Amino acid sequence: MHIQEIQLKNFRNYDQLSMPLADGIHVIIGENAQGKTNFLEAIYVLAMAKSHRTANDKELIQWEKDYAKIEGRVYKQHSRLPLEIIISKKGKIAKCNHLEQRRLSQYVGNMNVVLFAPEDLNIVKGSPLVRRRFLDMEIGQISPVYLYEISQYQKILRQRNQYLKMLQGKRQADGHLLEIYTEQLIQLAAKVVRRRFEFLQSLEKWATDIHSSITSGKERLTIRYCSSADVSEEDDLTTMINKYQEKFEKGKNKEIERGSTLYGPHRDDLIFCVNGRQVQTYGSQGQQRTAALSLKLAEIDLIRSEIGEYPVLLLDDVLSELDDFRKSLLLTTISGKVQTFITATGIDGIDHQALKDAYFFIVSNGKIAKE
Repeated sequence: MHIQEIQLKNFRNYDQLSMPLADGIHVIIGENAQGKTNFLEAIYVLAMAKSHRTANDKELIQWEKDYAKIEGRVYKQHSRLPLEIIISKKGKIAKCNHLEQRRLSQYVGNMNVVLFAPEDLNIVKGSPLVRRRFLDMEIGQISPVYLYEISQYQKILRQRNQYLKMLQGKRQADGHLLEIYTEQLIQLAAKVVRRRFEFLQSLEKWATDIHSSITSGKERLTIRYCSSADVSEEDDLTTMINKYQEKFEKGKNKEIERGSTLYGPHRDDLIFCVNGRQVQTYGSQGQQRTAALSLKLAEIDLIRSEIGEYPVLLLDDVLSELDDFRKSLLLTTISGKVQTFITATGIDGIDHQALKDAYFFIVSNGKIAKE
């Protein structure tokens, strides 16, 4: 899978851009605030219909313009697929093969991307929110059903939290609606967590082998899902639902007291261990970065195993954050396999065979030119 062409209009600091692209590695060089990351963000939005940098779509529209548009032609499995995202102050339109998609869950997955940016090192050492977002975005790419279910879960969660606040303030005494919200939430929670377990089982298989290779077999990476409702990967859906029901029943008064939903996928976390020790807490910075790199490389292989094609890889200024060994490993892994876009302020000190055949571009003030 690779992008053959991308066109931008009124996107961030790009007035207009029409850029043919090849398979292989593209290196986008420029000073800060010139548009390097904006270009990668546009590719990400084209794939995911949302930004990885902001939850406010209006920020993507160029100042004093009414809309932003991203168009791309994707080559996958011997076919060409036009994709289009239009963002306006009224909302967002996603088109696949020139047809508007009624739900974003129907659109996402037509192009697969893996993004690796410096902040992704926080997947291991950052907050649980970062890890949950990582799960949702990656599973959503390969499972439209999951994307729909997690969006429905979040919708019910917002409604339930609002109602809990009403109960907390005693402005509403009827608890019957809370029971309805709870049952709806439980049904979706069980499906979401079941799919997370399945995804992590595959991800761990790939990541463990990669991590072992990086560390010459001296370290073993394992991933554990930490559930707020004590469900486990051995539980079937019925068992999960029963455990959730028991948890919510016991915690009902506490939730009303706090005015918030205390159990469910939105409260869960991942724990990464190296040789049995939690790398978040006890690992060195090098171990944390190796774990994060292993996860990102595992994503590439996992997506290929699921859809039969490599995804597009976006490396946003990440080479400067890796030491020579990890940098070399990353470039060796992707060379000749994955269409890759690398942003950097320069490539001094990066000597790797993969870059000798790369395409180089200079970005300045929202304009990109081939070097």
